[in-house]
Amino acid sequence: MIIGLGSDLCNIQRIQNSLDRFGDRFLQRVFTEVEQAKAARRPHTVAGTLAKRFAAKEAFSKAVGTGFKAGVFMKDIGVVNAPSGAPTLALTGGAKARLDTLTPDGHEAVVHLTLTDDHPWAQAFVVIEARPLSPS
Repeated sequence: MIIGLGSDLCNIQRIQNSLDRFGDRFLQRVFTEVEQAKAARRPHTVAGTLAKRFAAKEAFSKAVGTGFKAGVFMKDIGVVNAPSGAPTLALTGGAKARLDTLTPDGHEAVVHLTLTDDHPWAQAFVVIEARPLSPS
């Protein structure tokens, strides 16, 4: 069953402006080390890479119904890649706690994420699925 759905559209130039204005302070406040490393490996598309991840954070916060309050912080939501290469989210702190409260007993939460960009826009969709646990 689907327990959450969120989407976000982010302007890549807005992220570039934040990088230009706040630099490392912006990176450290918003993005995980994994996300920063991924962007650093893409020197010609740093802002686009980060904008997709920013959109993913926003989309997740909408999917769990809190926005960035109730203990859900941007840095608690990190875009990572599954072994297949597909993007997904690694959650910590308040983001993980919020997801845990939404997940019905006897189920596990599975986060589905899709990212895209077409300058000047980056977009993310998050679907949170509650899957029944397999009987032992």
